Amino acid sequence: MVTKIEISHKTIIFTLVLLAGVWMVWQIRDILLFLFIAFIIMSGLRPMVEGLENKKVPRILAVIIVYLGIIGILTLTIASLIPAMIIQSTHLIQTLPSVVEKVVPYGVVNLGEFTQQIAPIGQNIIKVTINIFSNFVTIVTILVFVFYFLLERKHTRTTLAGFVGTDHAEVIMGVLERIESRLGMWIRGELILMTLIGVMTYIGLLLLRIDFALPLAIFAGLLEILPNIGPIISGVPAVLVALSISPVAALSVVGLFILVHQLENNLIVPFVMKQSVGLSPLITIFALMIGGKLAGISGAILAVPIVLIIQELLNAYQVSAKK
Repeated sequence: MVTKIEISHKTIIFTLVLLAGVWMVWQIRDILLFLFIAFIIMSGLRPMVEGLENKKVPRILAVIIVYLGIIGILTLTIASLIPAMIIQSTHLIQTLPSVVEKVVPYGVVNLGEFTQQIAPIGQNIIKVTINIFSNFVTIVTILVFVFYFLLERKHTRTTLAGFVGTDHAEVIMGVLERIESRLGMWIRGELILMTLIGVMTYIGLLLLRIDFALPLAIFAGLLEILPNIGPIISGVPAVLVALSISPVAALSVVGLFILVHQLENNLIVPFVMKQSVGLSPLITIFALMIGGKLAGISGAILAVPIVLIIQELLNAYQVSAKK
């Protein structure tokens, strides 16, 4: 017996609209990524802007003051660190083959093959660095998005009410404010953690008289944005450099990174984050692996904010389902 399957016009239209929507999202994925990054940055800067606004500073002037302050701090930091970092990083790259030769015998690793393997990595790092500084339009676009997000944030409730009604707008605003709060605390906490870990590592490497202390410390600070995995990865080049000096120096560096890691987990992270944006290590590592697999380094960095947003959306859904 032949079974007749009927598909309604509504089903066909819904399917076509869904496919068109997916196609549209894929086409503008770069713009959506810029908007998401801008939203995260806005969440971190919003308390400072609103703090100035509470002191009777006009909002647009408050946004400009925050922008100028951050740009000034970044300019001073880069101007003071970049020259020394370039010199030490160049020296480190030049001496890396000899460091590997001292640490690993020729019988185990072919030095020429090792150099050929790491050469593309160095070239890729240089390309990424050039792209970051040369892609000025992208950076300006994100900053413009952040500027207008900060400027128009106080009108969000009214805008939403015009689209979905007052009751639904209140619900959406509640979820949005919780997401902004967690993202803001995450980005501010990460900046503080990266700075503290970098400074602690730099001081420790200087006291141990390890070469290339500045680039190794900056590397450790930057990788702090990858929780749990970052501190382990950042310790590898420091131990390699120390091994070229002596086994005792290498053990000292291992001890230093263990100490910094313990201080980070037991003292710094709870104090800075106040355990308000904490995720379990298993979920964090799982998110980093998925983000890295799907979108490389960018995906790994944005994995935790995305998980925080998903968590808040699920919490909001559970609360609404109980009502």
